[in-house]
Amino acid sequence: MGKVAVMGAGSWGTAYAMMCADAGEDVVLWARRSEVAAAVNGRRRNPDYLGDVDLGPALRATADAAAALDGAEVVVCAVPSHALRETLAGWSREVPRDAVAVSLVKGIELRTHARGSEVVRDVLDLAPERVVVVSGPNLAAECARRLPGGSVVAGRGEAAVKRVQAMSHTPYFRVYTNPDVVGVEIGGVVKNAIALAAGMADGLGYGDNSKAVLITRGLAEMTRFGVALGGDRRTFAGLAGMGDLVATCMSRHSRNRHVGEELGRGRRLDEVVAEMRMVAEGVKSSRALLGIAGERGVEMPIVEQVVKVVAEGSDPRQMVRALMAREPKPEFAAAEEQL
Repeated sequence: MGKVAVMGAGSWGTAYAMMCADAGEDVVLWARRSEVAAAVNGRRRNPDYLGDVDLGPALRATADAAAALDGAEVVVCAVPSHALRETLAGWSREVPRDAVAVSLVKGIELRTHARGSEVVRDVLDLAPERVVVVSGPNLAAECARRLPGGSVVAGRGEAAVKRVQAMSHTPYFRVYTNPDVVGVEIGGVVKNAIALAAGMADGLGYGDNSKAVLITRGLAEMTRFGVALGGDRRTFAGLAGMGDLVATCMSRHSRNRHVGEELGRGRRLDEVVAEMRMVAEGVKSSRALLGIAGERGVEMPIVEQVVKVVAEGSDPRQMVRALMAREPKPEFAAAEEQL
């Protein structure tokens, strides 16, 4: 086993690095701030993002990107989508040319509408077979506590996929493989927008029936969208689709659900975002999703209403009224069954 560099010490980057270290890998975690690296090395903690969780003795951290990347066999990108291209460009020359790159990103670049893996391939100039993605119901707070969970590794190169599967698989974290890169990434993006809507339903005081409808119809939107972009329909019934959607819409640890809940309670978006240490990807990615859906002719009514709230300042109650007033139709359209 070679060196694994995890670039990004937010909640998920840190938790993922910890799991790889638990799997027996030589892991170095790169933190943008030196005080975060010092806390990981000295206290075995990342208090800013994961509280008092013990990260174990094997994980090392540094604020020196070149040192983290030096000799790395696998480079894991754990940076928010809006900062991914710029951050990658800053240390792209330090990435070993024969390394496997892993994207943990669950967002879409606003300007280009590129998925995380596409940005990684573009900036690092890597062949598709050397880039894989990891996605699933991976709430960082629970993963860091080493609670039983699982994820999906997707990629075109079998050797790279198997390598990342092995380095992520622990007694408490089960990792599956899937060749459908598009579907796995799209699941991780769309679920954030749906979680904003689910959070708004909570904030408005609606019940579990309401949220069940949003999750189920959100899965239909996710599947329509993903298949239109070339994803495999089966992927959206798996961990990277339905699994991630359920976890993100239901959990108190979900950033996107939290933002939606606060909006449902009547708070302003800028106030909610300003008090968060971590990024809620759905706030920005939902606009990119809707833009792509319009170009592809894909109907996404929940995402459309979410964008009206987060980008246009619409009242969340109006979102619900608009969704409920839609024309009644069969649950399963014939056109969708043929996809």
